Amino acid sequence: MIRVTGYIEKDPETGLYVAIVPGIPGAHTQAETLDELQKNLREVVELCLEEMDEEARKRVPEFVGIQQLEVAG
Repeated sequence: MIRVTGYIEKDPETGLYVAIVPGIPGAHTQAETLDELQKNLREVVELCLEEMDEEARKRVPEFVGIQQLEVAG
């Protein structure tokens, strides 16, 4: 079993939830609801992991955290 962390945003133009899993190429999806997004993300991550060899799966980065910054804009 591999534990991954998805990064989720809500697109202001489309209103869709968008998710990516950093460190897994191709692991991104979108949906209208968070429940649908979780289902879609699980499916895409499973597909991506199937395409990776054992050595690549061992190199999937460990989630450490998210840091928010305030910058002049």
